Amino acid sequence: MVKAGSKKVGLTEEGIACISVGLTAAVIRRNVILHGLLTHFYSSPPTHPNPRHLSPFVSLPLSLSSINFPSLSSRSLAGCLLELANSEEILEEEAQNKWVVRALYDALSSRDVDTVHRLLAPDLEWWFHGPPTHQFMMRLLTGAPISSDSFQFVPLSFTAFGCRVLVEGCDQSRSISWIHAWTVTDGIITQVREYFNTSLTVTRFGNPDKKSPSSASSISHHCPSLWESSLSNQVGKSVPGLVLAI
Repeated sequence: MVKAGSKKVGLTEEGIACISVGLTAAVIRRNVILHGLLTHFYSSPPTHPNPRHLSPFVSLPLSLSSINFPSLSSRSLAGCLLELANSEEILEEEAQNKWVVRALYDALSSRDVDTVHRLLAPDLEWWFHGPPTHQFMMRLLTGAPISSDSFQFVPLSFTAFGCRVLVEGCDQSRSISWIHAWTVTDGIITQVREYFNTSLTVTRFGNPDKKSPSSASSISHHCPSLWESSLSNQVGKSVPGLVLAI
């Protein structure tokens, strides 16, 4: 069951402040122990009459005045915690979006019309690049008559970048390769871009420095390649190449 409009609860500033105090104390205790161990083994000669039986965790000389701790403000620690929380939230969102897309392919394969309708937005935006004879997905979604030898979508790879889920596959003879770029919003698929026998490169726009000159090298530097199709080169013929910026 896919829930639309689900919300995630994040950390508040008060909660982060409390966590930062605890983590700061834990960091200090860890640094004290590590500093004592290193001082004992690398700086101080053994003084026990029988060093062979000396436990390295007994009678370690610890002096807080001789330890230089790095400056660690609660604000910088809070920023790290927020960044970590955001990263985990993004990973969770991407995993959920891939689950939604997988469920759609399963529903299409089993002809589960009700599930397909629940996963797709009623005003789904569809974009297609390829031969008109390969508009198999459109026929499936519009309820066109399906023959026994109709095209079967068998996904071979799933890759998520935020709300965008990229799926790649091919037919059994590897003469037709296809790529679907799905957009998932609050658990509902709102857009699909189809590419048949097309080499696709996915990039992400950066924030170029306004002071830097506008050149081809600077544009390529700020638009790094995130993903490239791998099956389009195995169809045995030359295929066009496109770039999808997200």
